Amino acid sequence: MAEDSDLEKTESASARKLEQARERGNVPRSRELASLAVLLMSVGVIAFLGVYMFQGLYRVMRNSMRFDLADVANVDMMGRNLMQASIDGLMLYLPLALGVVIAAVGANLMISGWVFSPKALEANFSKLNPIPGIARMFSRQSLMELVKALMKGGLIAGVAGWMIWQQREGILTLSAEPLEVATAHFAQIILFTFLAAASAFALIVMLDVPFQIWHYHHGLRMTKEEIRQESKETEGDPQIKARIRSLQREAARRRMMQAVPKADVVVTNPMHFAVALKYEENAMVAPVVLAKGSQLVAERIKELARENRVPIVEAPPLARALHRHVEIGEAIPATLFTAVAQVLAYVYQLQRQMQPTTPTDWQVPENLDPAARTEGV
Repeated sequence: MAEDSDLEKTESASARKLEQARERGNVPRSRELASLAVLLMSVGVIAFLGVYMFQGLYRVMRNSMRFDLADVANVDMMGRNLMQASIDGLMLYLPLALGVVIAAVGANLMISGWVFSPKALEANFSKLNPIPGIARMFSRQSLMELVKALMKGGLIAGVAGWMIWQQREGILTLSAEPLEVATAHFAQIILFTFLAAASAFALIVMLDVPFQIWHYHHGLRMTKEEIRQESKETEGDPQIKARIRSLQREAARRRMMQAVPKADVVVTNPMHFAVALKYEENAMVAPVVLAKGSQLVAERIKELARENRVPIVEAPPLARALHRHVEIGEAIPATLFTAVAQVLAYVYQLQRQMQPTTPTDWQVPENLDPAARTEGV
């Protein structure tokens, strides 16, 4: 059962998979939004430039159809007139074409943002195979698209028909009105009908855009196994990473143990902690921690200290403070100078065979001693 659940696509797409989908040009799109944007832009351009476009079309038609005897005698006349009419027509409808392109691009940018994918331009000859195409024609997705198109067409046609029915009296009176009045009245009827149909279309878009975004992310869902595999590829196998960290800790521990024989003194708890200190008067500003550890590591530090005749001093509060607050290779803080000086003075006296008395009142601030803070609480 656990294996079956791992193979079910129940997890949201990762950021990496979403990025890979964008690189392939696979982004959410709404055809309905693009269609509505193109429709509104086309009507807007025609509304503002309709008179200009109509007059320009009239001039193109007039200039193309008018010719004199000299033009008839010239065999190149027809080609020149056709070329000039094509250029005039192109310039005439260029604002409409630009508006349509801007609307179509802008509608897609609203959902998916700017995406340029060279992979989407690569030739894919498998798409030329008619068998998968026929299978897609009769797939559940195609059936859903057909039902959606029929519902969309039915809704828009129904709203437009309802508006025409509501204005039927005005339509019947058009024949009795003067031409100019009838033209303006007819334009008003068309405008109201268009606005109603566009409102119905906008309602479809409001439903389609969230659905397309949900469908896009639903289609990119991943299985738990895919999530784990991707994590291994991007971050590395957790077992390998754990092994690497273990090897790194072991190497650091070996280097630390190799430094113990160079220490001047090892400060102990005595049972729980051990800290090896080194101080060179002319080379160091303050004593430095060469090694530290607890439990078994502390025992190994003390064992190496005995083998190399490094003095071991039992100073529980100082050992606890050094182990907690000073890292390997760091100098001791100024607040522990006095306590460490007590230890070094004791060691120097031992080296001179002066048989000193082991200090009992270690000058360690209570805020640096974990045991003292615990007792205070």
